[in-house]
Amino acid sequence: MSTADRLTDSLYGLGWSTVKKLPEPAAVRLGRTIADLAWKKRGKGVRRLESNYARVVPDATPERLAELSRAGMRSYLRYWMESFRLPAWSAERVRTGFDPKDIHFLTDGLASGRGVVLALPHLANWDLAGAWVTTKLGTPFTTVAERLKPETLYDRFVAYREGLGMEVLPHSGGSAFGTLARRLRDGGLVCLVADRDLSASGVEVDFFGETARMPAGPALLAQQTGALLLPVTLWYDDSPVMKGQVHPPIEVPESGTRAEKTSVMTQALANAFATGIADHPEDWHMLQRLWLADLDPAKGPS
Repeated sequence: MSTADRLTDSLYGLGWSTVKKLPEPAAVRLGRTIADLAWKKRGKGVRRLESNYARVVPDATPERLAELSRAGMRSYLRYWMESFRLPAWSAERVRTGFDPKDIHFLTDGLASGRGVVLALPHLANWDLAGAWVTTKLGTPFTTVAERLKPETLYDRFVAYREGLGMEVLPHSGGSAFGTLARRLRDGGLVCLVADRDLSASGVEVDFFGETARMPAGPALLAQQTGALLLPVTLWYDDSPVMKGQVHPPIEVPESGTRAEKTSVMTQALANAFATGIADHPEDWHMLQRLWLADLDPAKGPS
């Protein structure tokens, strides 16, 4: 393991061991302080966040974009502070820490026995939403995690999420799709963060007026297994309780090839994500390149 990898792993280990012991007000202050320091340094992640917000809020002035990126970093650090502390939260704290609207789409889908795919963008705290599902609803689910470097850091994330009641499969390796399909055919729940394609073989969608690529997995799983596909968006307000919206099901088109159906369904997912992101842009933690114009210099400026 390289020195940088050891340092990264040690820092995350320190966060999980130390931050979870802090009183909640102290953790909130620490997260805000770190966020403001990172924002003032204007590193690559902050600049990319601001660039992405410029797509979401195209009429924003530079001053407004700066305000958004500062709020975005505070939201991002709130996610980390909550995540470090989640394993120490009581079951009651988890149950009262999230207030989703239209949860009946999920509960009715599970009750029907057909399986449900929840697809989310990188909004607010998807780990908290997952912990709420396993704790409040008493429903286990399966998800997929990107293989992080160093491997020890990936192992920490898997152990953390498994401790919250999730079954975690590695994104790489090729066997995840088959396992997810089996869980859905058994009437289970699958949750996937799905606004950024990690395979470079995703589906092109129109996203805030430009072309981006999003993973085909949610739409393919729904087609192949008959599972319900539900977009979910999340946001923070001024309270300690995260808010959320379960959107209506995305139906499988009646006609077309599998690729055409996947394209239509993934575009519908992108539209639902865009609605939630436009309403709460500061809670979208996208510090990486997303649009094709940024990924491929030949298609436009970065």
